[in-house]
Amino acid sequence: MTTPSVPITVFARTTSSPAHTYQVVVPIDLPQVFKPWGPFPGVAQVRDQSGPWDRPGTSRRTWFTDGSQADERLTETAPGHGFAYELSGFTNVLAKLVSGVRGEWSFLPDGTGTSIRWTYDFRPLPGRRWIVAGPFKPLWARYMRAALTRMVAVVQETPGDIMEA
Repeated sequence: MTTPSVPITVFARTTSSPAHTYQVVVPIDLPQVFKPWGPFPGVAQVRDQSGPWDRPGTSRRTWFTDGSQADERLTETAPGHGFAYELSGFTNVLAKLVSGVRGEWSFLPDGTGTSIRWTYDFRPLPGRRWIVAGPFKPLWARYMRAALTRMVAVVQETPGDIMEA
């Protein structure tokens, strides 16, 4: 029997169009927006990227500020609308809690701006779901909200939105 996943979703809004928001978020500089928060490290750098981060199958290794790392692989793209990726190969405490994570982003029209939905769907290891769904979940949601707030700022500061022309 498979352990049920634990989805954690956060939302935000930008005044930029979905197309512009997508174009900024997909290749965003991870260390710029993933800063250490609470018990979680930030992103220090991305290495070994196999190509542009806009094509399914592209992979990269993310290194965190605590020296740990994880593998990422882009699995789906819908230009202007959303994308999805898988994380695995964790070398930090997540290796003891989950077999992997699926990240999904959606950029939906919201008046003259964009509603962003970001979900991390954690696949807990057997017997670990109670930790991921319990004490871990609200902390991770706060970490995601902090990163998303920084991403929205980058989107709105980046010129080139077709809606603003």
